[in-house]
Parts: sequence; structure tokens; C-alpha cells
Amino acid sequence: MDFIEVLKAVVLGIVEGITEWLPISSTGHLILVDEFLKLNMTEDFKKMFDVVIQLGAIMAVVIIFWKKLFPFGKENNPHPLSKEGFGAYVKTDIFQMWFKVLVACVPAAVVGLYFDDWLDEHFYNAVVVSIALIVFGIAFIVVENWNKSRKPKVNTIDDLTYKAALIIGVFQLIAAVFPGTSRSGATIVGALLIGISRTTAAEFTFYLAVPVMFGASLLKLIKYDGGFAAQEIMILATGMIIAFVVSVFVIKFLMDYIKKHDFKVFGWYRIILGALVLTYFTVIR
Repeated sequence: MDFIEVLKAVVLGIVEGITEWLPISSTGHLILVDEFLKLNMTEDFKKMFDVVIQLGAIMAVVIIFWKKLFPFGKENNPHPLSKEGFGAYVKTDIFQMWFKVLVACVPAAVVGLYFDDWLDEHFYNAVVVSIALIVFGIAFIVVENWNKSRKPKVNTIDDLTYKAALIIGVFQLIAAVFPGTSRSGATIVGALLIGISRTTAAEFTFYLAVPVMFGASLLKLIKYDGGFAAQEIMILATGMIIAFVVSVFVIKFLMDYIKKHDFKVFGWYRIILGALVLTYFTVIR
């Protein structure tokens, strides 16, 4: 077992755990880190690793928000399907939330199933990522300035309409097409534009990540033809575990942060990072 490769997986897990939830693009950071800290593995494995490592991050969401995600249970069930029998264990409000999540997933799921390989081939590069970082960084600043004097129309996920969920899904589609956009960044910008509060936007983004990341990871695993050697399993598992641990802290930090602050700092960070990435890959390299 190559200990150095495991250490690289630890670093990549830390990067994934931080950047997956902050609206600063995990893809952009992984591309940049890969330039200086390459896994000594096949290209097919590295492409699969960059996606499947997200399973560790998504498990943090499942555990932190378990009570808000699991739709069954008689205790703390203010909206049961019925007062008696099996219906008393069905939490209709959580089922409705999941239906909204599924509606939001439709645009990206359709495009991902049919164009995943084409998008990877044509758009998964440093120039596209850096431009997306800059464009959505500017979008964050503009939207937050425009949103400063507006009062949110939606302050809870229960108040989120299916139309609003679909609009958020269209913004998620932008992130699916253009790596570097940031899935969380795109959905949060879309949510803010239609009058959803920052806290609700971030929380819905976390929930939306569950089927999206599971689906993307499953698709990559199915398409991966390399087989898994013991070292590959160790590297993948290490990255996922580290991403999970780091994600727990980052998600809690972000939920506390946005109660008192806006997203403009992330916008400026994206612009600076995008400019550095663009400069490095087009001028210095």
C-alpha cells in the first residue's frame, strides 16, 4: 500500500468536504489541487474518484438533517397521513419536501443521463471552470446587493412551491453543464432571485444534493471499467471518510454563518480564485 497516495486522498477529502458545501465550486478546487497533487492512478479512476468522493460529503447531510429527511415515525409528526394505523407513521410534510426535491432534480437528471460523457469531454477543463468561477462570483455580489432591501417571500421549505423548486432545478442544471459554477452556488443564487431566504435556500440545497450526488456517483461507478484493486478501494474510502468528517463541520459553520452574513464574501473569493486559475493555466503553465 502506497502511504503517499493515501495522504493525497486525505488532502482531496479535505478539499471536497470544504468546497462541496461552500458556494465556491468543489470541481474548480479539485482541478487546481490535481495540478499540484496528482493521484498516481489511471485517468479513469481519478475522474470517478472526483465524483464518488462526494458520497462521503452527502452522508454528512443525511446524518445532520436526519430528522428532517426521514419521512416515517410517529413521534414529532405534526402532519400524519392519518390518525391511526400505518398513516400515523407517515410524515406528509417530509414527503412533500422530497417531492419538491425530485421536481428540482429533473432538469439536471435528464441532461446528466444523456450528455454526461460529452459534457466531461468538452467542458471539464481549467478555462471553463475559471470563467464559471468568475461569472457566478459576480452574480453572487450583484444578487446580494439587489437583494439587500428586499424581504424574503419564502422563509421555510414548507412554503416553497413546486414552481420555485423547478426554477431552482434549472439553476442546478447550469452547474451540471458548466463545471466550476458550483451546484450549491447556482441553486442558492436561483433561490435568492425568486425571493427565498438565505437559510431556506441553503437548507434546500443540502437536501437537493442527496439524490443528485447519489445519482451522479452511481452513474460514475456503473461506467467505471477499471475494476477495483485493494489500493484503489483504500484511496476511495479514505477520501470519502475524510470528506464526511470535514463536511459535518462545514455544514454547521455555513448554517450559522448565513444567519448573520450574506454570500458576497464567497463571490469575491470565486472571482479571485477564477482569475488565478485562468492566469495559471493560460499564461504561467
